[in-house]
Amino acid sequence: METPDIPGLHHVTIISGDPQQNIDFYTKVLGLRMVKKTVNFDDNFTYHLYYGDRVGSPGTIITFFPWPQAQPGKNGTGLTKSTAYMIPKSSMDFWEKRLKKHGVSTEPITERFGEPVLQFQDQDGVYLDLIGSDSADQLSNADQVWSTDDIPEEHAIRAFHGVTLNLESVEPTKDLLLLMGYTYEDVEGNRHRLQGKESEPGSIIDLVEISYEPGSMGKGIVHHIAFRCANDKEQAYWQETIAGAGIPVTEVRDRQYFKSIYFQEPGGVLFEIATDPPGFTSDEPVESLGSELKLPSWLESRRKEIEANLPIVK
Repeated sequence: METPDIPGLHHVTIISGDPQQNIDFYTKVLGLRMVKKTVNFDDNFTYHLYYGDRVGSPGTIITFFPWPQAQPGKNGTGLTKSTAYMIPKSSMDFWEKRLKKHGVSTEPITERFGEPVLQFQDQDGVYLDLIGSDSADQLSNADQVWSTDDIPEEHAIRAFHGVTLNLESVEPTKDLLLLMGYTYEDVEGNRHRLQGKESEPGSIIDLVEISYEPGSMGKGIVHHIAFRCANDKEQAYWQETIAGAGIPVTEVRDRQYFKSIYFQEPGGVLFEIATDPPGFTSDEPVESLGSELKLPSWLESRRKEIEANLPIVK
């Protein structure tokens, strides 16, 4: 087969604290749509919450494992430092005012590779960026923008812009991303930019070479980042290719809304490659996405037990 494309990110998964606070911030402050409420398949009494655009397009999905008792993690090398969303350039002022109105402290707007950047953190310390881009309305999911009563479509978050990885050494991770089909675009100080498919959401990976101490997992820390592939056949290609580069790769795991393989890149960040199908509309219609607790078939017989052990959220 021809070498397939990895167009960009599929999702980013983060460890958070209180699930209701998480829901309120990402739906009411950032205005994302909850597209799936399910459980962590490896910890069935913990929610797995997914937010994205109207239909949960790949490249818009931020997901959380909310563990209320989790201790804060420590950001450092070998971790994803921040997750960036794309908005129109004309919306920077709207978002700076909106975040401050909701009590969210922001850094002064700066510039990164010629684009304005607004940096802030959520209630658990998750680092987030809003990046103003001239191409925000030219993405493949442009017709699926999710707006709310107080966030009009013209200002709504479009999709991921990308992620920033903190690394002791950029070169090994850069070489892996080049193998995965990314192109090396530019460097700005100690920040190296790689690009997937430009018209797709989440196509940017920034690698920052920095001498922090190694980070540690916990509340407020990105657990892993997931890249997209079109189908099972392409995923099998990448599984073989990554393993052929000497990097151990897991077996395929069924995550109900996509299939996944996992591997740790040379800098220490956990990578996943996830299939686009079957998607988040496979078990509920677009109109009611995220409105009910959805369980995979192998957990349905335990629904009463699982629901009894989950905190009530609305």
